[in-house]
Amino acid sequence: MVFKKVQSIIVEELNLDEEKVTRESRLQEDLGADSLDAVELIMNIEDEFEIQISDEEATDIKTVGELVDFITKKIK
Repeated sequence: MVFKKVQSIIVEELNLDEEKVTRESRLQEDLGADSLDAVELIMNIEDEFEIQISDEEATDIKTVGELVDFITKKIK
């Protein structure tokens, strides 16, 4: 499941408890991801799902749910 993989990557990258990472969680405001964290997350997600995410696409993604939906569309 895409959400579980994304959740796992975020938990590991940001050193968070799994229950804090929900579809509604905002990456910056709720999870504390700064710009460096965001770059690392995108790189890890690109590697995990074998997709490319442009800088423009990445800046439009604000929540975990938006990220999951984006990945789901890319891998189909």
